[in-house]
Amino acid sequence: MSERSSCGFFRRIINAVPSKLVVPLFVLGGVALGLGVYTIHVSRVLSYLSNDPSACVNCHIMAPFYQSWSKSSHANWATCNDCHVPQHNKLAGLLFEAQDGLHHAAVFLANKEPPAPRPRPAAVKVIQSNCIRCHTQLNTEFVRTSRATHEDILNGRDKACWDCHRHVPHTKNSGLASAPHANVPYPPASPIPGWLKNIIR
Repeated sequence: MSERSSCGFFRRIINAVPSKLVVPLFVLGGVALGLGVYTIHVSRVLSYLSNDPSACVNCHIMAPFYQSWSKSSHANWATCNDCHVPQHNKLAGLLFEAQDGLHHAAVFLANKEPPAPRPRPAAVKVIQSNCIRCHTQLNTEFVRTSRATHEDILNGRDKACWDCHRHVPHTKNSGLASAPHANVPYPPASPIPGWLKNIIR
């Protein structure tokens, strides 16, 4: 769309709106855009595009999981995304991460987070696949666990890797109560400006 045609497009839209509504619509549009940008800033959305495990503790409920992972043998070899995000395709990984993030956000906003979160069914498949992917030789030549299907695991006919390896890489009782004073890299400062904190108080 050229500059001239885009100007004509916006001019037609403005002319189609009753003149009394033009200014209020621009104000509402500006407020919506401002709130959207502010929400992106406050929720640190861009940090989730990185592979840095500390992005996961933007949400306080993940602190014990970060702490238990950071003390495990996996910390030297795998990040959160290596286990919890599909690795076969970058786009599939980003889409899964966005979907999982929206699910976590919805649970958090509804105040329904459990004391010890567990992976949802779609995540079980991803995590199991990533265990097998990283431990291919062990899982195919020795114990042949790669024969376990996602449906078998969900229906209790077979076991997931973490059914036996409960403390790898997170402790069995990971949850808010298991590490109330977890030493994790929380975000350094609140993204809420001082003037807004004063209004809230």
